[in-house]
Amino acid sequence: MTNIKFGTAGWRALIAKEFTFENVRLCAQGVADYLKAELANPKSAIHGRKPEVVIAYDCRFLGREFALAVAEVFTANGLKPVLGDRDMPTPVLAFTIRKRKALGGINITASHNPPEYSGFKFSVYNGAGAPPEVTKQIEATIAKLQKANWTFKSVITGTFQCPTINPQPDYFKQIHKLVDFATIKKAKLKIAVDVMYGCGRGYLDTLLKEAGAQLTVFHDTPNPLFGGHPPEPSAEHLPDVIKTIRTGKAQLGLSTDGDADRFGIVDKDGTFMTPNQVLALTLYHLKKNRGWTGAAVRTVPTSAQVDAVARLLGVQMHEVPVGFKYIGALMESEPIIVGGEESGGLSVKGHVPEKDGILACLLMAELVATERKSLGQILKDIEKQTGAFFTDRINIHVAAEKKEHLLAMLGKGLEKVGPFKVEKFITTDGFKFLLPDFEWVAFRASGTEPVFRCYIEAKSKKHLDELRKACRGLLES
Repeated sequence: MTNIKFGTAGWRALIAKEFTFENVRLCAQGVADYLKAELANPKSAIHGRKPEVVIAYDCRFLGREFALAVAEVFTANGLKPVLGDRDMPTPVLAFTIRKRKALGGINITASHNPPEYSGFKFSVYNGAGAPPEVTKQIEATIAKLQKANWTFKSVITGTFQCPTINPQPDYFKQIHKLVDFATIKKAKLKIAVDVMYGCGRGYLDTLLKEAGAQLTVFHDTPNPLFGGHPPEPSAEHLPDVIKTIRTGKAQLGLSTDGDADRFGIVDKDGTFMTPNQVLALTLYHLKKNRGWTGAAVRTVPTSAQVDAVARLLGVQMHEVPVGFKYIGALMESEPIIVGGEESGGLSVKGHVPEKDGILACLLMAELVATERKSLGQILKDIEKQTGAFFTDRINIHVAAEKKEHLLAMLGKGLEKVGPFKVEKFITTDGFKFLLPDFEWVAFRASGTEPVFRCYIEAKSKKHLDELRKACRGLLES
């Protein structure tokens, strides 16, 4: 039996090893039981709604077939699934759930993970990823079904008939409400776009064309192998974009990951902009240039540069645990200009409580068009008032038998990290140590392997190097 556990973005596993049709159907039945119970509960937010569930899939191997298997189980349970007419970006699924007032949605996706993985993600009625209190109920149901040797008699795989929808037109209308297309048109930008063989094709590139940009587009055909590497829009995976910019054929590079919920941004000189910087720039732009009001929210290991921009502009900042569902929950409860995380996801006020890489890319194009400067130049202007920030994230492997000892040690707090005094200890998510002058380090243990993720932020390259050395020494000694 596969031990099916839902992480921050659903359950992910190796295709054909754990991610099988049998296990996907188990997950579907677990969600179906949850939804039926909620429909019958007068206190539930979905009580009395039509029993519609939106189903999506990305470009991975057998994505549509896995999605149809989910639809078949839902139909047998009296629910009414509707399937995307092609692979669907995660933010589009979130918007479609809200637009159609559905009970929720299922996405067969492993996002930016390597091509040999797939995933099963459940989003609730407001488009946000299911919170832990919901996924724990579903996990418990799945475990009971496994214990009872539950099986499902299905039609031949891939032959089940399910109603389909095209969510693109409504999503495009939403994006036109959030992005200033007229300003982008006036700038006549030359942009290199890499949709990484994923769901972003026909979305990001089409919207940029509507905005009048001159495009050089890479990898805009579906490919379940994603070119032989994870569909993650990092500097190492965007060589074509960087080369195009450095040869003068484009002034901005934009990219989305496999399911288009994450973004990758390359500046005019070929420099890859970190997600931390993009989040800070988005807050700066929406507050200063667009006049938006509200607070901002970020996860624990996200850069304090966002906080510095918030202080500069008089914006309140919230800090939440890792996982966009925590950001989304706050965005649903109060006006939030922008919410984001260092791993490359953000959303804005008036949109979905889910990451949207398509929107993030368009907002960076809008910022460049508005200020007629490169992103790096805009960031330097900001840093003249806030100071510079240097960030890093490193994975430190430890012996499996030492993991619990290290967790206990970090949990007691530290007086110093290397030569730097600890001023405050935060345990919202993992262990975060605030140091003088807005510098900090944070440690989070992997739930699946003997690895600690170490997040570091310093105000100089010298301090960054010292903190890297101190963190390694702390965990490896």
